[in-house]
Amino acid sequence: MYSDKMKIFSGSSNPKLAERICEELKVPLGKIKLSRFKSGEIYCLYEESIRNCDVFLVQTFSHPINENFMELLVMMDAAKRASARTINLVVPYYGYSRQERKAAPREPISAKLVADLLTAAGADRVITIDLHAPAIQGFFNIPVDHLTALDLVSDYIKKLNIQNPIIVSPDAGRATTAEKMANILDAPFAMMIKKRPAHNEAVITHVIGDVAGRTPIIIEDLIDTGSTIVNVVEGLKERGAHDAFVCATHPVFSGPALQRLDHPNIKEVVITDSIAIPDHHPSRFRVLSVAHLLSDAINIIMSGGSLSSLFKYGGV
Repeated sequence: MYSDKMKIFSGSSNPKLAERICEELKVPLGKIKLSRFKSGEIYCLYEESIRNCDVFLVQTFSHPINENFMELLVMMDAAKRASARTINLVVPYYGYSRQERKAAPREPISAKLVADLLTAAGADRVITIDLHAPAIQGFFNIPVDHLTALDLVSDYIKKLNIQNPIIVSPDAGRATTAEKMANILDAPFAMMIKKRPAHNEAVITHVIGDVAGRTPIIIEDLIDTGSTIVNVVEGLKERGAHDAFVCATHPVFSGPALQRLDHPNIKEVVITDSIAIPDHHPSRFRVLSVAHLLSDAINIIMSGGSLSSLFKYGGV
């Protein structure tokens, strides 16, 4: 039930998602003024009292990621100085998550840096979806509610009644999630082995599993430039697979990703609205909303329930 002590505000990154969350919760979206000085500096003003309120700030780390991240920090500081009781961050896509470890000498662990900055700025809780690496939860010393869109995507795929499917993990990192989906759909499982000569580049070297004559359902946490997905689809096609379905939680979609994914060997691209995408996306794209998932999480947090009730097929 709506309490005037719970207020939801949206940053600039995905206001439509924030509106959908508020519709689900049947609460008004909070009034906030966000603007820029001529120098590019960010200005924030809450246009209603938030004293002693549980404030939820909805901001996804989409492009331009650094701009949206800084905007969230400014929103948090304004909320803290306005005497908000708690500051809860709803960050559907947690940026910098691919830099969660040192893969080479003299590299940063940027996912940890982001966690430190959010905590130092005053966050009391973070709600996010499908982290690139679940261990990122451990970078925080505050509660992190790690949700998953796996149930949402799996239920949609089930309704398609795909004949002779095989669940494909593009790399070892998504093998656990792909195996869960394979169990949900009662389908076999395959995994690609790839190497990365550079950022946003991947070369498929091996395929573990028999994909010939089957319809691949590729499961990923995010799609950035789309080059890896296209390489996976073409690699599967070369090994006798049918046209593929591609599923991903976060449509980062940098550069020519939309054009690359409008590929003749891709039947459908299933994504969520964790990141706003252009209205003119290709017709083969299917966008599922995570608003219900996030609104349920907020409702449970406010009422003191258990978030495990959100996971029909088990959590992340």
